[in-house]
Amino acid sequence: MEFVTYETEGHVGLITINRPKALNALNSQVLEELDATFKSVDLSEIRCLILTGAGEKSFVAGADIGEMSTLTKAEGEAFGKKGNDVFRMIETFPIPVIAAVNGFALGGGCEISMSCDIRICSENAVFGQPEAGLGITPGFGGTQRLARLVGAGMAKQMIYSARNIKATDAYRIGLVNDVYTATVDEAGNVTATAQENLIAAAKKMAAGIAAQAPIAVRNCKKAINDGLQTDMDNAIVIEEKLFGNCFETEDQKAGMGNFLEKDKEKKLKVVPFQNK
Repeated sequence: MEFVTYETEGHVGLITINRPKALNALNSQVLEELDATFKSVDLSEIRCLILTGAGEKSFVAGADIGEMSTLTKAEGEAFGKKGNDVFRMIETFPIPVIAAVNGFALGGGCEISMSCDIRICSENAVFGQPEAGLGITPGFGGTQRLARLVGAGMAKQMIYSARNIKATDAYRIGLVNDVYTATVDEAGNVTATAQENLIAAAKKMAAGIAAQAPIAVRNCKKAINDGLQTDMDNAIVIEEKLFGNCFETEDQKAGMGNFLEKDKEKKLKVVPFQNK
């Protein structure tokens, strides 16, 4: 792979888009390499993935404008489909994917982060869908996922105005789960950059997810994703079936067995609610 790297640590995989000279912009080759990398993940070993960008300036600055600028209508549709196919594959990937957003997440960068299950970012992160200023619409799912994540009104404001937002605003509207800053000692020296703290936090979160029963986590992801595509009555049926499927697994037998053994040794302490 030229632009995408993949490494593993225990049950966690780290995928890095590594095209820093172009601010990790997505061209056809990057999309193809991302597709191949995700499909190469050993799901018998890896239980959670982290997706990030190389360098401190950019997660993914967007789709490659140089490649898009000369596309015809048919070619534009085909390019949009290529991106959407990859992002939908990430969204429906069997195991959770955490986007560790460092720097710019614009256009396709914002869109690929939204295809991940969880987004966390460094304090210098910038999110936006600037396509309207380029004479196009978002093409990799931005009009659909952004509205679902932050509400139609906020999504329309961001997309219509092509306005970028800072990390703190992304957190405020619910686009990201947390924002990480640099660590500074008493003398004012930076002991860990925001990106270093971001990646450390992503690895800690991924390890926490990987420590849970893997089939249960997969079923939780499928229940949430599939349930959001339908009405509540049908969504509950989806959950019931996936819930029931867990009772055929060794994870359920071991997990509940261990809980009952611990419960025999030490009853759970209940702290009474106190009014202040």
